[in-house]
Amino acid sequence: MVLNLKAVFVTLGILIFFLGAALLFPMLVAIFYGEPEWWTFGVTAIASISIGAISWFYKSRVKQELQIRDGFAVVALAWIVLSLIGALPFVFSGVLTSYADAFFETMSAFTTTGATIFGGNGNMNIEEMPYSFMFWRSLAHWMGGMGIIVLTLAILPLLGVGGMQLYKAEVPGPSADKLTPRVQETAKRLWLIYVGITFVEVLLLLPAMNLFDAVNHAFATMATGGFSTKNGSVGQFGSSYIDWVITVFMFLAGVNFALHFRLLRGKTITVLKDTEFRVYTGIMLFATAVITLSIWTPSMSFLPAFQVDGVFEGYATLSEAVRYGAFQAASIITTTGFGTADYEIWPPIAIAILFICFFIGGMAGSTGGGVKVIRHVLMFKNSFKEIKQLIHPQAVMPIRLNDKVVPADVMKNVLSFIVLYLGIIGVGTLTMAFLGLDILTAFGATLSSVGNIGPAFGTLGPSENYAHIPMAGKWVLSLLMMAGRLEIFTVIILFVPAFWKR
Repeated sequence: MVLNLKAVFVTLGILIFFLGAALLFPMLVAIFYGEPEWWTFGVTAIASISIGAISWFYKSRVKQELQIRDGFAVVALAWIVLSLIGALPFVFSGVLTSYADAFFETMSAFTTTGATIFGGNGNMNIEEMPYSFMFWRSLAHWMGGMGIIVLTLAILPLLGVGGMQLYKAEVPGPSADKLTPRVQETAKRLWLIYVGITFVEVLLLLPAMNLFDAVNHAFATMATGGFSTKNGSVGQFGSSYIDWVITVFMFLAGVNFALHFRLLRGKTITVLKDTEFRVYTGIMLFATAVITLSIWTPSMSFLPAFQVDGVFEGYATLSEAVRYGAFQAASIITTTGFGTADYEIWPPIAIAILFICFFIGGMAGSTGGGVKVIRHVLMFKNSFKEIKQLIHPQAVMPIRLNDKVVPADVMKNVLSFIVLYLGIIGVGTLTMAFLGLDILTAFGATLSSVGNIGPAFGTLGPSENYAHIPMAGKWVLSLLMMAGRLEIFTVIILFVPAFWKR
């Protein structure tokens, strides 16, 4: 089976059409606020819609439906093409003078990484940006969070039965969990849940934020993206109410949306019995508890791991410690990347816990990035199975999850993913070190990009930005962001010669 290039390019064109439609929203924001940059969105939108219209015209001439190979090509190429186009308004307007910076920022938005180059190396601070560009970053987050491919499936019946190939390649996790037999119905319900939870968060943020900030932060939270309208991220608001609202919704965004669907149908027991959900909740509570104790002033005198020489004095009250501990834990585990504190000055044990959280990620089927909790669960189950197998070599010991036997091909996929994930981090770290970054920053940048987290370590902590990364490094990190967002295989497969052959 050879790649159906006509179908791939036509589908890409249709996706560009919807990107053009999305660009009309920041144009309207620019007009509302009287910003002269409105034309940059307008021109890009018109060009994108025109390309999409031509593709739509040729759709009727492409008779063959999308196959699985075509689906992988469309998804991987879509993130590159959409980011290349979405970066144009930044350059046309002069908000960013470097196209590499603009592409990096746009890819960071679409992949929900949240790594920014604003606020450093001569770039304007986030607060100095036109409102339309702040909104465009957040909107790109929101679209990328659930996946622009799934969005298209929800409103584009013309993809027909071939749509499942796109859905499988796009939805995060070891396997795509359909809520309904038809993929279009699945996509619609996913987006209804996504929109509904976003709307609720906006309403809850309004008492402490203006409407613009509330919408932007709700978009970034539900996408587990992390772009804020402030240089100091969420912490700049200095509101415990805002911190707790966003903490709760970061947790919800990291939950498998199939479970949200079941919860809305009253299947609470099913949700509570879900193994991945219980592990995810347990990890969140454990990380919060350990970090809280390590940054609470009364407990900092007990253990050496809780102490920092004069740099950090801790939080005087338990409520403050819980607030900051829970926020940072939720932000890193779900790969949102918001910040309310500089965790690099925290005690060693708190930093160690957060470092481990960098490797966890949200649940499969959520908007979170990273390895995903389900893979960790299956990996540990497989390890324990191998230990038992040594004791009882003749025994048949299938791996079970939620009382169901996990197929062997899923286990192979999980183990292969872990190997590739760590391998890409290793190669990325060496590449960034070759480009001149110190080893901690090189590792942090790679780990954060592949995990779609945003803040990292070294010179890329929660109070820094990516502006000082060399231009070649920004292109490398952009590719790593895309690889992480599309779960490694979708991107790597494009570099396999056999993929392009019959």
